[in-house]
Amino acid sequence: MSERPSGSTSTDAPLVDYRRSTAEQVFERIRDEIISMKLAPGEKISENRLARRFAVSRTPIRAALNQLAGLGFVEVRPQRGTFVTRLSMQFILEARFIRESLEVAVVSHLAEHGLGLAVEDCERILAEQAEAARRRDALAFQRLDDAFHQRLAEATGFGRIGRLIETEKAHMDRVRNLSLVEQAGQYDTVLAQHRAILDAVRSRDPRRAEEAMRVHLRDVFNILKVAPLKHPEYFA
Repeated sequence: MSERPSGSTSTDAPLVDYRRSTAEQVFERIRDEIISMKLAPGEKISENRLARRFAVSRTPIRAALNQLAGLGFVEVRPQRGTFVTRLSMQFILEARFIRESLEVAVVSHLAEHGLGLAVEDCERILAEQAEAARRRDALAFQRLDDAFHQRLAEATGFGRIGRLIETEKAHMDRVRNLSLVEQAGQYDTVLAQHRAILDAVRSRDPRRAEEAMRVHLRDVFNILKVAPLKHPEYFA
């Protein structure tokens, strides 16, 4: 089996952000491990072990796992325990369909109305993503991917769009993150696609922006042709 993606942060580091709830921080740590494939699909999660790792009680652990269950990342099996959900082809395809509908509309809107100050933010994100690709840091690369799409959504001025996109995107990220490790060219491909999207928006070309976004989001079809064959144990 191929190695799993590794992140740039230590998940065993203490929870030190006193401005945020413990459950929220635990949720983010576990979610990152699931998305990065450090917690593999089908793997059992122990509440006691997590409580010892993060030096917290089981209460915030249970709250975080309930939140993850609501998003479809884990499932609780009575009398058996909590497990990371396996990848569902139907779920991934549905998430991609919803994302395409939203994000094509986002870039079309921005191409017509302009990016404003978001241009500089997007350029910075792409530069940081190129550096993450150079380090082959899959988790950092994925976080910057999130940041790029979120910044575009925010630039529309429609507050709910970003939240809707983020919810659907997370389920695609697991299989895409797996491909970043196993297919070296994926880093360059994603970066080139992001650049094409940004250039089309900056050029005020809605049709080109829409097509660039469709190409980017439909790339997951190529991944889904390979991933279930190489990792059948990860899929439901």
